[in-house]
Amino acid sequence: MNEIRKFIENISPMSDSDWQFFSSKLQEVRLKKHSTLLKFGEIENHLSFIAKGIVRFYIPGEEVDLTFGFVFENEFVTGYDSWLTQMPSEYQIETLTDTVLWKISRQGLEEVYANTSSGNSIGRKMAEKMFLIKSKRELSLLSKTAEERYLDLFSDRPKLIQQIPLKYIASYIGVTPQALSRIRRRIT
Repeated sequence: MNEIRKFIENISPMSDSDWQFFSSKLQEVRLKKHSTLLKFGEIENHLSFIAKGIVRFYIPGEEVDLTFGFVFENEFVTGYDSWLTQMPSEYQIETLTDTVLWKISRQGLEEVYANTSSGNSIGRKMAEKMFLIKSKRELSLLSKTAEERYLDLFSDRPKLIQQIPLKYIASYIGVTPQALSRIRRRIT
């Protein structure tokens, strides 16, 4: 739980009393590789902090899934659009490795917002950070080559990327696994 406090403190200071209230709402969850966090068609009602592991966001397909995001250790994960709208998710979230999460329910987070002095500020800053990540991804898809997107992903998380199957990385950067193999051969 120390990781989540450090993460939050980097965003905005949190008093000990606010931290005690917030942490009392957290539940530790341990999941095996390929466990589903959010199913297509479900409504997101949790925000989770990844203490250990990697998760992916994807749209299930009949033949091939379309991976559009990864979230790593010491980051928050949620189906944020479903969380905000309380509408069914149009994608799934699954673990790619054995994963340890600290989860808070929607109701628990609303209580944190209502009963702490720093909760709203931290929530706003987290929403802003999630927007910037999404914006960066969209701009990358529109302005960079598949090779540049691969290099960006690899330079951001070189050790963790080695744990992600190549078919998911290929889907994420918008190429076939064969095209990714050619990219990897060119740059090594």
